Amino acid sequence: MTDHVTRSASGNPDRSYDDVDISSRAFWSTSADVREKTFALLRERGTVTWHPPFQEQLLEDEHDFGFWAVTRYDDLVEVTKRHQDFLSGPGILMENLPAEFVEAGQSIIGMDPPRHTKLRRLVAAAFTPKQMRRINDRIQANAVKVVDNLIAALERDGGRTDFVAECAELLPMHNINDIMGVPDGQRQEAAHHMKVGTSWNDPELVGETREEVFTALFQAMTYMHTLAAELTGQRREHPTDDLITALAQAEIDGEQLTDHEIGAFFVLLTIAGNDTTRQSTSHGLLGLTEFPEQRSWLLADIEGRMPDAVEEMVRWATPIMTFRRTAARDCELAGQKITAGDKVVMFYSSANRDETRIERPHDFDLSRHPNPHISFGGGGIHHCLGNQLARFQLKALFTELLTRMPDLVVGEPELTPGNFFNVVKRLPCWRQG
Repeated sequence: MTDHVTRSASGNPDRSYDDVDISSRAFWSTSADVREKTFALLRERGTVTWHPPFQEQLLEDEHDFGFWAVTRYDDLVEVTKRHQDFLSGPGILMENLPAEFVEAGQSIIGMDPPRHTKLRRLVAAAFTPKQMRRINDRIQANAVKVVDNLIAALERDGGRTDFVAECAELLPMHNINDIMGVPDGQRQEAAHHMKVGTSWNDPELVGETREEVFTALFQAMTYMHTLAAELTGQRREHPTDDLITALAQAEIDGEQLTDHEIGAFFVLLTIAGNDTTRQSTSHGLLGLTEFPEQRSWLLADIEGRMPDAVEEMVRWATPIMTFRRTAARDCELAGQKITAGDKVVMFYSSANRDETRIERPHDFDLSRHPNPHISFGGGGIHHCLGNQLARFQLKALFTELLTRMPDLVVGEPELTPGNFFNVVKRLPCWRQG
C-alpha cells in the first residue's frame, strides 16, 4: 500500500489508496493480457481495494475521491445481488458524465427500485424469449447477408479487408434495427451515433476537446431520442410487429411507457445490443485465429458445438468490462467498511478470469461446459434482458462464417482505449487458403 491518503466520498475517515494502478488512461490503453496481470494482483488481496478517481475525466467532480475495485468473482456477484446497498441510479460508469446523458441513455440499467421494477416489467413484457424466437429467421437471413458482404469486400479489397466494418458491426446493426423497426435509410445514421455513445474516448470519432466530446454526445442522444419518438408516434397510429410497437403497447396494471422512457430504452438497446455483439464477434474470431486447434474442434461439428463455443467467446471477449454502483448506506463488503456515497466498480473482465470460479481461465476453450461466465451479469435485478438475442446472433453469424469461410483469419487488432466497452475498432482479415 502507498502512503497516499484520501477521504471517502462522504468525507469520512482517511483510507489509503492501493498501490496498483487501474485509474489511469495509460492502464486502460494497454492490452487485455497486461491488464489481467494487474487484476490478478488485486484478486490476490482477497478483498476489495480502494483507488484514486479515474484520471482525465470528461466531467471533473471535486467530491469524487476514488472507488472500490471489485475484482473477484464472488464479490462481484454479491454486489449485483445487493441492489439495496449498491445503487445504479447515480451512474454506471467509472467516469463522471452529466446527469442528462445518464438519464437519456442508460434506461433500466441506470435505475433502482421501485422505478426500475416498473420499467423492467414493462420492457420485459415486450422483450420476451418468444419474441426473440420469432425474429430468429431475420437473424439467420442477416447473417447470410453480412457474410455475403464480407466475401464481396475481400474480393473488392484484394483479399484483405476490415472485419469490423465489413462484418462484425453490420450484423447487430441490421438485427437491432429490424427488431426495433428502423427504416433502412435511417439505421446507418443511428449506427454512427451509437458509435459515438460507446467511443467517447476516440478522438477520431468525437474530437479531442471536452467541448467536442460533449457536443458529439449531445447530438447522438438528441438524434436517437428524436428517431425513437417519431417511430413510437407512427406505431401508435399504425402498429406493426416490431419492438417499438410492442413497447408502445406494453401495459401492466394500467401503466404504459412514456415516449422518453421508450427513447432511453431505444438508446440502451441500440448501444448495448450493437456493441456487445460486435465486440464478442471480433474477439471471438481473434480467439479462433490465435488458437487454431479450437477452430478445428468447432469445425468438426459446427451445429452441435456452437452453443458452448458462443458462451466461451462471450467470456473471452467480456465486451462490457466494468459497471459502477454507488453505496446507498454504510455497509460492509469483503471485510471492508464501505461508506454511503462511495463508488463501487465491478470489473467483469477480472471476474471472468478468476481462477477460483473459472477453471483454466486463461485458456480459450470452446468446449468449456459448464461455463459460469458473468458477461451478461452476475444475477440480481440487472441481469441482461438481451442475452438470448446476443446468443442467437453469435450462433447464426459464426455458423454461417465458418461454414462458408472456414479459413478466415485476422491480424493485429486496433483497439479503442476505454474502461467500459472492450472495443475492437479495426481488425484486418483474410483467407488463409
